[in-house]
Amino acid sequence: MKAVYIAMMAAAGVVMAGQANADEALAKAKNCMSCHAIDKKLVGPAYKDVAAKYKGDAKAPAALAAKIKAGGKGAWGEIPMPPNNVTEDEAKKLAAWVLSQK
Repeated sequence: MKAVYIAMMAAAGVVMAGQANADEALAKAKNCMSCHAIDKKLVGPAYKDVAAKYKGDAKAPAALAAKIKAGGKGAWGEIPMPPNNVTEDEAKKLAAWVLSQK
């Protein structure tokens, strides 16, 4: 039984790692990485800084997904983030991925 549990946990880890990589690939495909990086400020904030700012905020995933889709200004300075050509589902995936950065 212990071996089954260990195998299930390992499989879950592989699935989660694959999803994290897939969402990074989505960020690259949607040109998010032109203005953002995971660990340093470019034009926009580092994704790890966004995750730290909204850590523990239950409303953050929906709010960030909306901002990804519609764009925004003022939360991180005067340079606006333009609207992005993403679906609702893609915006949610990107928001979850950004908020998972450490």
